[in-house]
Amino acid sequence: MTLSIRDSVRDAYSAAAAQPSDSHPFPVGRSFAESIGYSIELLKGFPDDCVERFAGVSNISVTSDMPVGATVLDLGCGAGLDSMIASRHIGAQGRVVGVDFSPVMLDQARRGKSQVRIENIIFCQADAECLPLSHASIDVALVNGIFNLNPARECIFHELARVVRTGGTVHAAELILSAPLPAAEHNAANWFA
Repeated sequence: MTLSIRDSVRDAYSAAAAQPSDSHPFPVGRSFAESIGYSIELLKGFPDDCVERFAGVSNISVTSDMPVGATVLDLGCGAGLDSMIASRHIGAQGRVVGVDFSPVMLDQARRGKSQVRIENIIFCQADAECLPLSHASIDVALVNGIFNLNPARECIFHELARVVRTGGTVHAAELILSAPLPAAEHNAANWFA
C-alpha cells in the first residue's frame, strides 16, 4: 500500500477510535451495527466503547460458522467487537487472534477484552499483507471490510491462503461500487468512497 493511502486509512480509523461520535468518512457505532444485523440483545453483552467504535461492513461474526475449539483470525479487528463475538462461538478451548494496523483501535480492543474478562483473544498490531502467524494455523478467518481499504489485495489473499489451514474457511464481507469511480476521483482523500 502506498504510504499516503496507508496513512490516510490508519488516520481515519484511529480518529474513529479516538472520537467515535465525530463525523467520519464511513459509518461508525451502535446504530450502524444494529442496522446491519447485530441485535440489540447481542450488543448489550459487550463493552459500549467497543460497540461505539464498530466500523465493519457486515455482521459476519454473527452469521459465520465457527466450531467450538476453533482458532479464528479476525483480520482488521478494529475495536474488537467481532473478535469478542467469535470468542463466544468457539468457547474457552478456542482462540481468537485479532489483527489491526491501528494502535488506537487496538487499545480500545484490549480495554474491552479486559472489561469482559475474555481470556481466549490475542490482539496484535500488523499489516494484513504480512501476518505474524504460522502457516496453516487458522481454522476460520473473518475479514469484515478491509479489502477496499488496501490496494495490496493480492498480498492479503496470499497471506490468508498461507495462514488458513486446508479445509478452513474465510468469511469476508466488503462494500462494492455499482460503477467505477471517474479517474479524477482516484485519490487518497476519497479512498472510502
